[in-house]
Amino acid sequence: MSAALKYTLGRIGLFVAVLAGLWLIDMNVFLKLMLALVFSAALSFFLLRGWRDEMAGEIAEAAERRRTEKERLRSALAGEDQTPTDPTPNPTPDPPTQAPDTER
Repeated sequence: MSAALKYTLGRIGLFVAVLAGLWLIDMNVFLKLMLALVFSAALSFFLLRGWRDEMAGEIAEAAERRRTEKERLRSALAGEDQTPTDPTPNPTPDPPTQAPDTER
């Protein structure tokens, strides 16, 4: 399971848990939602630190892979990564040889 998915599900789970706890209190539904959002964000800052760091590492690795691939493609398009070829290439290829006809 990817770290981003784990972190996202953890955030949603914290929100639902806090909202369930606030559901027992008699107050406006909008206020309950806002408090659940704030409290779950604060709790996730402390409780989900490992998953957040893991997700940030995965994002950094993906960005580095994209940067490397972009530089490789850029150099390939500029012709910088081509290996030198034979300076005197044969302009006309040799005709293919045919097997002798032995059924005569």
